[in-house]
Amino acid sequence: MRILAAATSLLALVAAPIAAQEAQPVEEQIGAGGRPVGANWSRSPVYAENGMAATAHPLATQIALQVLREGGNAVDAAIAANAALGLMEPTGNGIGGDLFAIVYDPKTDQLYGLNGSGASPRGQTLDDLLEKLGGADALPPVGPLPVTIPGTVDAWFAMHKRFGKMPMNEVLAPTVDYARKGHPVAPVIAMYLDRSLRSYTQRLETTAFEFDNARATYFADGAPEAGDIFKNPDLANTLETIGREGRDAFYEGELAKVMVDYLQRQGSAFTLADFAAHKSEWVDVGCAEYRDGFELCELPPNSQGFAALQMVNILRNVDLRQWERGSPEVIHYITEAKRLAYADVARFYADPNFSALPQELLTKEYGAQRFALINPNKAAPEYDAGEIAVAPKLEGEGDTTYLTVTDKDGMMVSLIQSNYRGMGGGLVPDGLGFMLQDRGELFSLDPEHPNAYEPGKRPFHTIIPAFVKKDGKPFMTLGLMGGGMQPQGHVQVLINMVDFGMNIQEAGDAARINHDGGRQPTEGMTGPSADPLGTLNVEPGIRAETVEALRAMGHNVRVVSNGIMFGGYQAIMRDPETGIYAGGTEMRKDGQASGY
Repeated sequence: MRILAAATSLLALVAAPIAAQEAQPVEEQIGAGGRPVGANWSRSPVYAENGMAATAHPLATQIALQVLREGGNAVDAAIAANAALGLMEPTGNGIGGDLFAIVYDPKTDQLYGLNGSGASPRGQTLDDLLEKLGGADALPPVGPLPVTIPGTVDAWFAMHKRFGKMPMNEVLAPTVDYARKGHPVAPVIAMYLDRSLRSYTQRLETTAFEFDNARATYFADGAPEAGDIFKNPDLANTLETIGREGRDAFYEGELAKVMVDYLQRQGSAFTLADFAAHKSEWVDVGCAEYRDGFELCELPPNSQGFAALQMVNILRNVDLRQWERGSPEVIHYITEAKRLAYADVARFYADPNFSALPQELLTKEYGAQRFALINPNKAAPEYDAGEIAVAPKLEGEGDTTYLTVTDKDGMMVSLIQSNYRGMGGGLVPDGLGFMLQDRGELFSLDPEHPNAYEPGKRPFHTIIPAFVKKDGKPFMTLGLMGGGMQPQGHVQVLINMVDFGMNIQEAGDAARINHDGGRQPTEGMTGPSADPLGTLNVEPGIRAETVEALRAMGHNVRVVSNGIMFGGYQAIMRDPETGIYAGGTEMRKDGQASGY
């Protein structure tokens, strides 16, 4: 494949005029073509009647549809697609990470939330951890210390026990087959694999951690390129064992023993008892009404989902439709609402088993109080003082996968899964074919903070699936992966559709903003913020005059053209009258929405 690509490139170079060889990249030479309907910068949504899947990889989407056609339901198909993405998009997810999901069950007409996140070692205190850190002011992104229990496999079985139809070995079989025979690497994923290898190589220059297993699994011949065939026979064996022996194989059986032995050799405090004690938690889904009967629904902490609900409760106090979608006014209000919500995220969001979230944060009254703090003409220098900025950034760009599947009976699954920063902490247990997550990096080391590290505690989580209701009825699954981009991304898509009439594909393709910086949930409880204003990152689709107007309002604006930090979107909408599904997928990823 690489020889063919090189030959094609050489032929193009020889045939091209000299002037063209020296010209700007093609996307800067020519703009978008015209369309008979809809925005020129978007594509048509996908429509289907019997079932639909939208994922970050076309082959994972096809696997989900295959499961649906063979008699599985949306939960079976979502698990199958997630397993496939762990193989095909290891830069964003895998069974070494955590999972959150929202399931709409048409039989009960209810939303069910699942928190499949894992905890820290039960036998290691904060003092023990600080001693291992040797004076560092934050957990590292690599090695054994940021590892938390991988929750994905247990979450699969919790979902399957409650809703699944097809045997789990059949659900996992398509991915086992691809892992043995191989699949062609997709272009965006190839780019992330190259970035990951360079990042790990750079970290190895300053931090000692075991990387030989990861190198052999993913980078034996360097980073795979687009179109290269990638195989992972170790992962095939692991998934076969899980399909045959169930979740206990991963948390109590031979797979657990391999993981614990490996981690303990790296200096981890995890024991077999820690793995055996892990279990997913069914949680109540929270919803906040925006306008015109639309409600955004999210999962509670330790995820950051309720930050999106706080933004909705703030923005419902202003009619954004009085301005154009790309106006400085609309972008200003979205940005200030995000900053206000994140001041609370940094202060209150943590594992609810250790620190309860104040319920008034989600009231309309509190949203109105927060909205009153926004100056319509000027960015506030800071919201809510009293933190010190010693913590690492939130989740890196693109390090998550979101997928959604719906079926002929009306079941709708919104699922997100991640290893956290990069591909994870660089550690691949011997012969198992997957990398362990580094989610523990998001703990605070301030003992007074609700998100402080404690034994057997789940860290603050960035990954969030979403759901939208219309007039109390199921309307849309929604996800927009990517660290702190996620709550603000969910709200931007909602605004695009509700206030500005975009269809489900246009709502994802439209230029986005990503406010970064300000307070972090890993920070301490006292002291000033090092970056109180933060940076308002915008895509090139935001007009130059809008960028200058935002700067005049006091925002620190940066135009970013590569799309990486603006997340990965997938969504499926169900027509409440006809039951027809419409799907949208992310142009910034390799994915596909398809149905039958």
